Amino acid sequence: MSDLPRCPKCGSEFTYEDRDLYICPECAHEWGKDSVVELSEGDPAIKDANGTVLNDGDTVIVIKDLKVKGSSSVVKVGTKVKNIRLVEGDHNIDCKIEGIGAMKLKSEFVKKA
Repeated sequence: MSDLPRCPKCGSEFTYEDRDLYICPECAHEWGKDSVVELSEGDPAIKDANGTVLNDGDTVIVIKDLKVKGSSSVVKVGTKVKNIRLVEGDHNIDCKIEGIGAMKLKSEFVKKA
């Protein structure tokens, strides 16, 4: 196992060294070796639109009308979503919404209730 740090931008474990830089082949992010101490302290917390840290099991409120891909449905502003799960990826909230079903949301479109 390599003792190189994970990419601070995407979390990839496939980083490599090039002189005094670390480089991520997946997202092309580059960072200096001296900045690794502050970047590799832990996994970045997932935050809502207001900057509040979200946790598994939280209840959130949608702050923008969201179109449901592949459907004519819309998740309206003010929709309360209970018992969320945090996952890796671009859409980092996994949840069930009444009347729509299971879906993934981006944390930037919700606020903690």
